[in-house]
Amino acid sequence: MELIGHVKNYEWGKLGDESYVARIAAANQTDGTFVVDANKPYAELWMGTHCSGPSLVKQSGLELGSVIRPQEQPTYLFKVLSIQKALSIQLHPNKMEATALHAKFPDIYKDPNHKPELAIALTEFKAMCGFRRYTDIYSQLQNWPELQALLGADEIAKTNVPEDEENYEVREVMRNLYSSLMNLEPEQLEKCISSMHNKILAKPEKSSLDQLFLELHNDFGSDVGLLSIYFLNVLDLQPGQSIYLAANVPHAYIRGDCVECMSCSDNVVRAGLTPKFKDIETLLRLVEVKSASPESLMCEPIVKDPKRQPYTRTYCPNDPWLLEFSVSMLTVPPGVNDYPITNGINGSILLVTAGKGTLRGNVKNITVQFGSIVFLSSEAGAELQLWRNSEDLNEEFVAYLAMQREKV
Repeated sequence: MELIGHVKNYEWGKLGDESYVARIAAANQTDGTFVVDANKPYAELWMGTHCSGPSLVKQSGLELGSVIRPQEQPTYLFKVLSIQKALSIQLHPNKMEATALHAKFPDIYKDPNHKPELAIALTEFKAMCGFRRYTDIYSQLQNWPELQALLGADEIAKTNVPEDEENYEVREVMRNLYSSLMNLEPEQLEKCISSMHNKILAKPEKSSLDQLFLELHNDFGSDVGLLSIYFLNVLDLQPGQSIYLAANVPHAYIRGDCVECMSCSDNVVRAGLTPKFKDIETLLRLVEVKSASPESLMCEPIVKDPKRQPYTRTYCPNDPWLLEFSVSMLTVPPGVNDYPITNGINGSILLVTAGKGTLRGNVKNITVQFGSIVFLSSEAGAELQLWRNSEDLNEEFVAYLAMQREKV
C-alpha cells in the first residue's frame, strides 16, 4: 500500500526546494496538498508507525499502524534527513542502560529501548563519529595552547600512543581529558574559543577543520561542542556510503542529506552543539572513548545474492544487539526490465529516489517513481518483481528497502 510520510520542520533543516525531504514529500503527494515554502525548513521525513509522526495510507488517510497486522508493526523508524545546520553531538545508551535510565529518570529518558542508527548518504554528507586515533588527537591538541592550558599538557602527552599500545589505562586518561573538557566553566569556554576563533580568522589559509570550527561557531557560539571536533572523527561521505552508530558512540550529523533507519526510541544523551539539557554525568559514564579510524566506522554493504540480485546491496552492521532493522539499496541499471525484490518476513517499507517501475506480487500492482513510499505487506509475498516498460528503461532505478533484521 502507498504511504504518505510525516514531515518534520525542525529549524536545522534545509530550506525549501534545497531540501531533499521537501522534494520527496512534494513528489509523494501529487494531489497538490503539499506545497513547498521557500523560506521554511524541511528537516525530516518519517516513514513508519512512530506515535510522534505516523505515516498515513494514501488511499484511506488512516494511520499505517491501524491497518496492518500486529506482527507487521515496524520495529524501526525509517527516515530521510536534510541538514543545513549541525545536529547536537550525542550518544544513545544500550538496551540495559536505557531500561535503567528510563526507570530512574522517565521525564528525560522516555522509553526503555536502545537507539542504534544507520545513516546512508544521499548527497555529500558530513558527520562526526567516534574518537579519533589518539595520536591524531594529540597532534590536534598540540596546535592549540589554549586547550593544553585548560586540559593539562602533561595529561595530553600521555595519550600520544600508537593504536597497538592503546590500553585501559590510556583510555582512562582520554576519558578524564574528555571529562575535563565537558566540565569547563562557561567563562573558560568563552575565553578559549574566542582566542581560537581570532587565530583561525587571521590565518591566510584555513584547513577543513578550521572551516568547520568557523561554521559551528557561527551557529553555536562558544558551545563546548566546537572543541569536540579535535577529539572526534570528521567524516565526509559520498552518496551510498554509510555509517552505523552503535550504543555509546558519540556522533553528530553536520551537513547533507541521508536516509536513516533507527530503532523506535527517543533516548538521547547530548554532548554539545545544543542549548538543550546535557546529562554530563551519564554522558561521561557511558561514552565510548576507544579510538577508531574513519575507515573502520564505515558500514560497507554486501551483495547477498550476486546471481539473482546483483544490484541489491544490504547494509549489515556487525552488531549482535541490532535486531530491529536492516536496509538494502537497490540500484537497477538502465536496460534491466525485470528484477526481483526480497520482502521481509513481516513486511518492509520501500522508498524510491530515482527511476520508475511497477511492483508485482500477490497483491494489486503498484506503479512507483521518485517520491513513492510503499509498505509491502508480508501478504504481498516473500519476493516481488520490479517490472519496467520500454519508456522506463532509459534511467537507473534507485530505492531503499527497510525491514526487520533477520535473526543470525
